[in-house]
Amino acid sequence: MVGANLKAETLALMEKRASVEAEMNAIIEILCGPGGPGISGNLVDAEGFPRSDIDIPAVRSQRHRLAELRNDHKYVTAKIDTNLELLHSVKLPNSGSRTPENSAASSLHDTTSQASPMDEGSVHRIPFAIIDEISDASPAAEDGLQLGDMIVKFGNVESGDSLHSRLALEAQSNEGHPVPLQIMRQGSLLNLTVTPKQWHGRGLLGCHFRML
Repeated sequence: MVGANLKAETLALMEKRASVEAEMNAIIEILCGPGGPGISGNLVDAEGFPRSDIDIPAVRSQRHRLAELRNDHKYVTAKIDTNLELLHSVKLPNSGSRTPENSAASSLHDTTSQASPMDEGSVHRIPFAIIDEISDASPAAEDGLQLGDMIVKFGNVESGDSLHSRLALEAQSNEGHPVPLQIMRQGSLLNLTVTPKQWHGRGLLGCHFRML
């Protein structure tokens, strides 16, 4: 009974996390859309005056809501991880029969293993950069990247400090070799590969990443 209750709670938490992620992605798309200020961009112009091309109160409200959702996401994910550890810690008895708790753990595993790609690795779904420039016939364009694609993961780079230099190093160290990346495009998480290489233009990719 305890295992069944824990399973039900965990599945409910997974649904809640999916809802939180959907709202986060919607806000990110608005903030990072054409003419948008981004997640942390300035709300004042070069002269220090409030920008007239954006709705500043709306942007502040969206950023505040995004911060709340990120905290909720961390809490829910931590709770899910704890529950999964408890469920998976139940061992099968030597006879091969299942206890109710173990059946619940197995059932939860079966449920989660059939999840779509958007239900896996959710902790890494928040984009950290957006492609705001891309050259025709560049390696990035040839491999399917598009203007406005938001980068969730580029090789081993996912988030953290010194992202520009880490992205450059990742591209340089993989010159001539495909680099796996995850992008967010129109609300969908896509898995692609891009091969950094020399071409007639600048850089190894021919695109520019703007940090979010």
